[in-house]
Amino acid sequence: MSRPGNQLARLESEEVARGVRLLLARPLLTATQDHDGFDLIRRRREPITKWFDYYCGWRVIVEPRAGYARLFKVTQRPDRTRPAFDRRRYTLLCLVCAELLTVPVSTLDELTSRTRQAAAEDGIQFDPARRSDRNAFNDVLTFLEDHGAVETGEHVRADPTLVTRLLAAPAPPSTVDTIAGLTRETRYDNAHRSLWQRHSVMRRLIDDPVLYKEDLTASQLAFLTSPAGRKVVQTGIRLAGCTLEERAEGYLVVDADAIATDTRFPDDDNHAKVAALLLLDRLAQGPATTEDLVEEVRELLTKFRTWAKAYQSDGGAGRLAADGLELLAAFGLARTENGTVHRLPAAARYAVEELND
Repeated sequence: MSRPGNQLARLESEEVARGVRLLLARPLLTATQDHDGFDLIRRRREPITKWFDYYCGWRVIVEPRAGYARLFKVTQRPDRTRPAFDRRRYTLLCLVCAELLTVPVSTLDELTSRTRQAAAEDGIQFDPARRSDRNAFNDVLTFLEDHGAVETGEHVRADPTLVTRLLAAPAPPSTVDTIAGLTRETRYDNAHRSLWQRHSVMRRLIDDPVLYKEDLTASQLAFLTSPAGRKVVQTGIRLAGCTLEERAEGYLVVDADAIATDTRFPDDDNHAKVAALLLLDRLAQGPATTEDLVEEVRELLTKFRTWAKAYQSDGGAGRLAADGLELLAAFGLARTENGTVHRLPAAARYAVEELND
């Protein structure tokens, strides 16, 4: 291949890798949110789509005219590092989306009124006069706005196409009764088991902050440790612009450019993440009970009275400790068993090193 040909091939591979990671970080990406990122995905949509289909079994749709790209990530394991709605917010999300599909443009008061009426018809209590309901409603609108499905101002303007693209389930919700049914993928019913092995392993590797061998099934571990399976995984990770780190306890996919990073840790701008990092230092000394860790946090809040004001009220130490431990569990850094918290091997990456003269 000529020298210009080599350069073009390298440029294409770099752009495909970047496009894959952009969609991993933001599965619903619009031109309005990231014009350059969407333009790259639009130009390289064929190899990007093939990468996700072959390595993960996930579908990608790119609509140049509509200005969006959608990665349909299917999993029965919720991503614990992403903020999650409670049952009430998910219910309101469904009601609001249904109203926006019926009337895409309305005032905020009109949308609130229609949502309240729809909730009442379904026997659901929703009173915007109550602070908790009002906060839940605002969280739903923020979620939709963050995903580019609505614009808020004098009027709430919805993009019906993007609203319908929010759901990534392979089965229509009206046809099933369980989460397992909603996420069931029939393509694996009669497929060779190696297809599911490849897809399930790659999904875990790129979705989980860290993947411990003990959390894999025997079939997944056999695939990942076989010469053929290891080669497939290493090739896929490399094509995505990442590297695969292997330790005795498990695996970690590293994106040096942090393009695929959707949630950062550590993060000094988040009180719970700061607390989580401090709790890790305590756990480096050995396992601790949740009560001991709450006391550690209480001492921290007492020492820094102007820090983490949302947690300075009664019960704040318990809430901050719980939030910090939830983050550590989500990132695979700690595990709680029978009231005792244990530090996991991946936490060694965040150990504080002492400097010696």
